[in-house]
Amino acid sequence: MGTVTILVLHGPNLNLLGLREPGIYGSVTLDEINRLLEQEGQTLDCKVFTLQSNHEGVLVDAIQNAFGQHQGILMNAGAYTHTSVAIRDAIAAVNLPTVEVHLSNIYRREAFRHHSYIAPVAIGQISGFGAESYRLGLHALVHHLRQKSGGE
Repeated sequence: MGTVTILVLHGPNLNLLGLREPGIYGSVTLDEINRLLEQEGQTLDCKVFTLQSNHEGVLVDAIQNAFGQHQGILMNAGAYTHTSVAIRDAIAAVNLPTVEVHLSNIYRREAFRHHSYIAPVAIGQISGFGAESYRLGLHALVHHLRQKSGGE
């Protein structure tokens, strides 16, 4: 299969991790999460590319540009999870295996957060484990890709 490359996308307000509502999102910063994912990627023999944006169109463009460059997407769309048909459609269009992750358990929060537009086009969803959600999601995605290619 060669080197697996994963695009990690972080949605709006995730650049404020460590400052933003630490009781919900924890004290870990986005830079720390990205470093964790890069280190975990080395352990899994895969390359991780990260991008954070507060802008829906930037995230859509990144998903579209992932086609032919990455084998999978790990995404925390933040609030766009619950509102963005455009992100959902971009994931469906490129048809890359995508794992949706959330720091908090979205089903234990406000009712409007219980619906995900991304979940129906993702191969799976992990939420509620803080920064560990990202690590678990990366493992699940890489495992899925290697199973699919017969590489494990």
